Amino acid sequence: MAIPPPSKAAATNPAANTRRMRRIIAEDPEWTLTIVPSLIELCLQHIVDNFENNPILLELKPEQQRKVLDRLSLDMPLRVVANLISDETYWRRRCTQRWPVGHVEMYGNSWKRMFFERHLQDLLKLFIPGTTDPNVILDMVPLCQDYVVRLQVDQFLPPVKLEQALQEMDQSDSASENEMEELTMDHYQLGDLMAGLRRLEELDLVFAVKDCGMNFEWNLFLFTSRDCNSLASAIKACQTLKVFRLTRSKVDDDKARVLIRSLLDHPALMELDLSHNNIGDRGVRAAAKLINHSQLRILNLANNKIKAVGAQALAHALSYNTTLLSLNLRLNCIEDEGGQALGHALQTNSTLTSLNLAGNELSEPTASLFSQVLSVNTTLTCINLSCNHFGLDGGKQLLEGMSDNKTLMEFDLRMSEIGQESEYLIGVALNANREAARLRTLQPTCCHLTVNSIISGAAS
Repeated sequence: MAIPPPSKAAATNPAANTRRMRRIIAEDPEWTLTIVPSLIELCLQHIVDNFENNPILLELKPEQQRKVLDRLSLDMPLRVVANLISDETYWRRRCTQRWPVGHVEMYGNSWKRMFFERHLQDLLKLFIPGTTDPNVILDMVPLCQDYVVRLQVDQFLPPVKLEQALQEMDQSDSASENEMEELTMDHYQLGDLMAGLRRLEELDLVFAVKDCGMNFEWNLFLFTSRDCNSLASAIKACQTLKVFRLTRSKVDDDKARVLIRSLLDHPALMELDLSHNNIGDRGVRAAAKLINHSQLRILNLANNKIKAVGAQALAHALSYNTTLLSLNLRLNCIEDEGGQALGHALQTNSTLTSLNLAGNELSEPTASLFSQVLSVNTTLTCINLSCNHFGLDGGKQLLEGMSDNKTLMEFDLRMSEIGQESEYLIGVALNANREAARLRTLQPTCCHLTVNSIISGAAS
């Protein structure tokens, strides 16, 4: 039988000839039809595989660096990548792998800063004095010193205590709280760490234990004398610190005075928050001295034990102060004597813009004096006098003061018993002030548009 000649299609298209296109596929599962990788790809993969022992990155071209960073393991030791890799995409991958929820805008839109701040905070929250090696934290300083700007630690674990010794002291009637505190070791001391963080601007601390559950004990919430002295030395040496917050830590008058003394004449401090502590009049007198011996802009002493004497000390300082913008004394007990002292100071003070005296047992005499404040003060834009006892007559006096005020934008008088009519009319006055402020902000633009329209009309 004669074999037919090959068709023209088979001659022009070799794939049409199934006999010629046969392939033998080996049983090796790694065998592939793809071509051999280029030498560049093999070299880049070798760099990725050996990056920990021989980190090569800056010597590569930008497109080659991109390929290496995309393949690099997210578990690479920080000592290798901390000061070598600045690529934000790589640090974003590390952040999202470790913390599914994160807001990079709170960290200056820097994923690298976010990673190191949160990583250092986690180390501090889990540090146990006497058990954890301090080098775990100190070894991080050379790696993160250029990236940590804010440090927020809402937990400090106490050391592992001697149960038997504590039980013996509990059984002893002569055992004092101070002796219990001395027996219990102190928390982690921040001095060495803060000395190495040369960009630190904000420090937010809470000396407490979270989620202790059924293991609750009061000594889990001790801010000891040694803790206080060590922290005072650390913040005094940190010349870049702008914001210092120490809340919910049972800070009393003596400890507050030690901390505030270390902040006198601080070159950078702008905000001090000692709210939700046990600070009384003696501690507030130190704070009153501080506001005239620093560049402090914001002072928050809410929910402490401040009475009239402490408020009078603050009022005396405010009458001479030219820097403080916001004062928060919410949830104290300054009463009318303290409220009137502050009112007299605000008649001459020309810098304070925000004042919070909510829940301070104030009544009609304070309302009468604040009516005069509203008439003469032109810098206050926000006042909170809620949860006091002004009564109907006090409300009418505050309304009278508002009739002469053109600068106040927020005036909180909820639950102050002033009556619905006074509350409504004060709200109307506030809306008028806000509208006038809005028009003032638009006025330059309107004038500019008017001038342009006149020029255009003249040209046409």
